[in-house]
Amino acid sequence: MGSIKQDINETFLGLYETAQEKWGDFTQFLKEAWPLLTILLLVLMGIWWYADPPPPRHVVMATGQPGGSYDALGKKYATFFKKKGISLELLATKGAEENIAHLVDRKDPVQAAFVQAGVFNPHGVRGVESLGAISYDPIWLFYRGPEVKANDFQEIKERSKFFLNSKMSVGAMGSGTYAQAMHILKANGFEEGAHFLNLSGAQSVEALKKGVIEAAFIVDAYEAPNVQTLLADPNFHLAAFPRAEAYSRLLPYMQILNVPAGAFSLSRNFPATDIKLMASTTNLLIDDRMHPALQFLFLEAAREINGNTSFFAERGEFPSFKNTIMPESPVALHYEKNGSPLLMTYLPFWLAELINRLVFVLLPFCALAYPVLLTLPGYRNKRMRRKIDLLYGVLKTYEQELATNFDPESKDEYLKKLDLLEYQALQLRVSKSMSGDYFALRTSIDYVRSCLNRGFHPIQFQEGPSGV
Repeated sequence: MGSIKQDINETFLGLYETAQEKWGDFTQFLKEAWPLLTILLLVLMGIWWYADPPPPRHVVMATGQPGGSYDALGKKYATFFKKKGISLELLATKGAEENIAHLVDRKDPVQAAFVQAGVFNPHGVRGVESLGAISYDPIWLFYRGPEVKANDFQEIKERSKFFLNSKMSVGAMGSGTYAQAMHILKANGFEEGAHFLNLSGAQSVEALKKGVIEAAFIVDAYEAPNVQTLLADPNFHLAAFPRAEAYSRLLPYMQILNVPAGAFSLSRNFPATDIKLMASTTNLLIDDRMHPALQFLFLEAAREINGNTSFFAERGEFPSFKNTIMPESPVALHYEKNGSPLLMTYLPFWLAELINRLVFVLLPFCALAYPVLLTLPGYRNKRMRRKIDLLYGVLKTYEQELATNFDPESKDEYLKKLDLLEYQALQLRVSKSMSGDYFALRTSIDYVRSCLNRGFHPIQFQEGPSGV
């Protein structure tokens, strides 16, 4: 048993001594090769900074009209970004068309925007990518007067003619509401008339209440104040889309939303029967030059803010990468398959981003440094041998001077020179493979000193490793 313990102790002692020796060699290597490694690291850091600069700490995002649902949503995103140490500036706009114009302009500071599907023609748009759809935008058609039954086609047709001959708000010019209303009207063969008014959502609600208009299109979230105001007022009715399947074929970006009877108000049994609504989607569009780290941050914001259960969406349904209105960003494709980088899940954004970027430079640094490391032991040995040879050269000079013209009065002077030479030899840090040359040098110095102490005689000492 004692023998086994002794073997184990000796094994660990050997490993410890080997580790100490390797660590000593490594630290000595760093002391000798640090200039070369520093230059290599600085070159790679410069390449890294140029090829993968850090993400900006300030981002500008176009939302929508002040007080609208996009404005409220943008504020939630700004709060999320603030927690991550990024300033998200919100830019209020008149609607989707203006948002797209900001993104297309390569000199514009706007890098992200909420844009409703179907409000613009994506063909010919360059430099814009999608991070996916983040919410539904139901198309609400509220009206005054007698209620139209959704299953009575003839009555629907007559009521539609009534709408088209009455004052109706189709949304502000350039807004998502206006675009969707025009799509639906044109799909039914109607063109914009003089009795169509271009009112904002808030203006439409006010006009309906005062009886200035008979109907109004509003494209907004279920939770939006304008929508909730009209849903809660029994004086207004909601037009359904019994031919929703046909709309979804004619307008492929359209989504069908099913609303069960009583879903809006059980006490009023509103709606009285199951109905179908049409909906567009809000897409999160970005400038394709946006830093990948910021794109991941936007996707994480969408998951946290828009990914919860809502009236029309299930938990985890958004962000969605189906039927996006613009090509998906490569970052979005990666996120769809793999989610966010693992480090972003457990570390603060700035730290996770820094580590990811450091990996970018450390991997190539190691790839370049490894072959350098392999050659450095030989490089180090050559340097040490050159130093030893230089000391041998000085020693040989002293020996030749003494052998040619020995003067006893110069003995003390040469002893001091030999002491200094030995001190220089002691300062050398050599590997085990160079130990023989090192001790041979010190032995040669002792030999010359010994000869000098007993009265110098011209006897040549043994040559050094380089024939000195």
